Amino acid sequence: MLLLRAVAGRRLPPLTQLPRGCSRLAAGSATPEGQPGATPGGQPGATPEGQPGATPGGQPGATPGGHRGAAPVLAALLGIGAVLAYGERQRRSAQAAQAPPSPPYPRYTRAEVAQHRTPRDRVWVTYGTDVFDVTEFVELHPGGPDKILLAAGGALEPFWALYAVHSQPHVLELLRDYKVGELSPEDAAVTPGDTADPFAGDPPRHPALRVNSSKPFNAEPPPELLTQSFLTPNELFFTRNHLPVPSVEPGSYRLRVEVPGGRALSLSLAELRRRFPKHEVTATLQCAGNRRSEMSRERPVKGLDWGIGAISTARWGGARLRDVLLAAGFGEKSGATEDWHVCFEGLDTDATGTPYGASIPLKRALSGEAEVLLAYEMNGQELPRDHGFPVRALVPGVVGARSVKWLRSVVVSPSESPSHWQQNDYKGFCPSVDWDSVDFRSAPAIQELPVQSAITEPRPGAAVPAGELTVKGYAWSGGGREVIRVDVSLDGGRTWREAALGPRPERGRGWAWALWELRAAAPAGTRLEIVCKAVDSSYNVQPDSVGGIWNLRGVLSNAWHRVGVTVTP
Repeated sequence: MLLLRAVAGRRLPPLTQLPRGCSRLAAGSATPEGQPGATPGGQPGATPEGQPGATPGGQPGATPGGHRGAAPVLAALLGIGAVLAYGERQRRSAQAAQAPPSPPYPRYTRAEVAQHRTPRDRVWVTYGTDVFDVTEFVELHPGGPDKILLAAGGALEPFWALYAVHSQPHVLELLRDYKVGELSPEDAAVTPGDTADPFAGDPPRHPALRVNSSKPFNAEPPPELLTQSFLTPNELFFTRNHLPVPSVEPGSYRLRVEVPGGRALSLSLAELRRRFPKHEVTATLQCAGNRRSEMSRERPVKGLDWGIGAISTARWGGARLRDVLLAAGFGEKSGATEDWHVCFEGLDTDATGTPYGASIPLKRALSGEAEVLLAYEMNGQELPRDHGFPVRALVPGVVGARSVKWLRSVVVSPSESPSHWQQNDYKGFCPSVDWDSVDFRSAPAIQELPVQSAITEPRPGAAVPAGELTVKGYAWSGGGREVIRVDVSLDGGRTWREAALGPRPERGRGWAWALWELRAAAPAGTRLEIVCKAVDSSYNVQPDSVGGIWNLRGVLSNAWHRVGVTVTP
């Protein structure tokens, strides 16, 4: 609607519903293999394996057998937005041609650009060394204002690189009309990093990520992008680092595998790929602290203030851990090792040289149904550095803390990992336990996580238009328990209706989340308290409030998720 309003200074009533329909198709249409996603540029697409349709090179994909009519309609709607925006550009260009020559552009630093992040303060972005004030274009953006605002105060390149739709001449022509300045030469130059900083070698990250800590780096994707596709793009996958990211030379990498009896196996990356059949599994990883911010509002807790985005889904590829242990000489029928563990250590270390470590029960590692991997691929690409390059453990259905990244050793042991993160963290306690009375030895380490769901759209506090309201979110449960239902309430939990679950690439074992959607009438002038709760295949359901599950570390936060919105006339 806002796109049409800006063109020729008048509304076009017959088309006022088109932008809403366009947004719905981009974010909600699905194919049997996966769910296409909308991007900061608004370009949908999915690959045959259900992967999101944009790659680091920005090439969107198409899914055979999906909604054949959706892509042409969406393209037509986006085309309408582009044509109308281009018409606005032509009008502005004509006015500029009649104006006297402009003086040289002023110079700005990146810090000055970063001060312009909202329509109130003006929305500025950079492309190359140019600075643009795109405030007037925010509501014209065919992908929706929320998407373009993700780049506010920063560079467009990281977003444009993801989606090829921007690499067209008319898009650059549109942008040039909004130029207001140039970056100062000093600020545009690359600043050398501080080599004394242990985090100086960390990889670059996508600016859309919402950072909870920079050193070590921990960040989550914004909710409006989290459920735009069934598989989370690698660049937007939540990042949980405990220590600096190690720099690993793949040619010299060795993974040491130790089993009882003094037997061991040393594998290069090439040997791991060549000697063992590649197995692929689509699995969701969730941090134990996902939604911790809601617990901290109940009572203070210690830990990163995660929102609802410390969860993501990918298609993982690698060698089965079971195959590697057997190749190392482990006898799987040995009764003496029934209650043993598999301990993982990473190449990431603290200042004393102590690595990150964790462990899982040996019976899970040996189970063919558990599908535990030594993964070296993520969404069809080699693992990104932030996500464990060159090899990580991938334990489906288990808290993300056990899927150790940058693996250097795998050891079969009669005891759990002695690591701090196995023994003195990632455990749940009674709400009455405080830091004066806590005994971490008294509680088992978290392995499988409870059933979980959250609302990603609309956002808390949003003003939504009257008419049909679309509510979206995700749901997942640990241990491979498939989500069978998501209930949604618009009145705080007094009445409920069942949401529609999106298609999932693999049925029968719920390693991956379910994306869900509900459409309902939203009367003008009302305030809605939207609530969601999920039910898994064991009929586990989420608790209604945080109070009864509060714990001093703020982990296992899975109470009903609540979002309040106002419906405008």
